[in-house]
Amino acid sequence: MTSKTTYLGNNEMDSVHEDSGNTMHIGIPQDNFNKRDNFSPTDLFATSLAQSIFAAISVLGKDRNIDITGATCELKKTMYFQPRRIGEIFCVLKFPQKHSEDEKKFIEDTAHNCPVYLSLHPDIKKILIFEYAD
Repeated sequence: MTSKTTYLGNNEMDSVHEDSGNTMHIGIPQDNFNKRDNFSPTDLFATSLAQSIFAAISVLGKDRNIDITGATCELKKTMYFQPRRIGEIFCVLKFPQKHSEDEKKFIEDTAHNCPVYLSLHPDIKKILIFEYAD
């Protein structure tokens, strides 16, 4: 994947996915005295964990007929200081369908082994909470 990012001024940027032409508008984080109406770079970084988890479960679970349609991830990113960095990503993953114990194990193992999870620095605390339909 190739992208091109342009700084627009006034703490805002556009990034274009060169294959599709899709554009994403990004802002500098609110704690850097910016307005809060766009994803910041660290927001995107953290959010990509949820997207990677769902992508991996969807692709790898297809042969097992695991359906995660409607699944959600409520994510909270916590910034640390000295040095400034993402310190913690807390995710509550909610699956609206019923799943067997084997399917739940597959979902949780896949989440902990998705590409983004495995690419995160070991100093970043990663907390995944799984909630399933009764």
